[in-house]
Amino acid sequence: MKLVERKIYLASKSPRRRELLRQIGVEFELMLLRSDGPRGPDVTEEVLPDEPVEAYVRRVANEKADFAFDLCRRRHLKPRPVLSADTTVAIDGAILGKPAGKAEAEAMLRQLSGRTHQVLTTVAVRTHDFADSFTQISQVRFATLKPGDIQAYCATTEPYDKAGGYGIQGLAAMFIEHIEGSHSGIMGLPLFETADILRRAGLRLP
Repeated sequence: MKLVERKIYLASKSPRRRELLRQIGVEFELMLLRSDGPRGPDVTEEVLPDEPVEAYVRRVANEKADFAFDLCRRRHLKPRPVLSADTTVAIDGAILGKPAGKAEAEAMLRQLSGRTHQVLTTVAVRTHDFADSFTQISQVRFATLKPGDIQAYCATTEPYDKAGGYGIQGLAAMFIEHIEGSHSGIMGLPLFETADILRRAGLRLP
């Protein structure tokens, strides 16, 4: 009989994912993987040559989950489900990562302006006897943005820690004409599917 857990390890730095897990009553402890430093990142987020967008986001999320789960075992932590996720924005098959600065953020928003792009989120969960993941894809259509709108938005702090240079939960919501898919998935954690995979991994939800 599978042990029923009430808490998970969250291998993600995203404050949006923390908010979303709290929204559905999931308790968690953070497992922050190293993203830089002398030894480099624990899991690289570089795109491999000719790697398709969906393969990329799936690989990164699963590698994070595997690394975090192995870390739990090496540290002899209490057995709990480990959850990781990765969210990627893509247009015309090209990945738009987190902008390095204002010029790059403005260029991304000009590229998204008046067009439909894809937001892909893969969620991966590991336990001692469970390993699974899923990828949720949403379509997001931006209105045609005026140059002043782009400049004003990129003068805020919002674009710089988010794939594609925007967050649907912030000021950029006024740019979005239409979505098909999951609002929470676009934020970084599709809640319907996440609740399902956590239940299957043995987590008791409210």
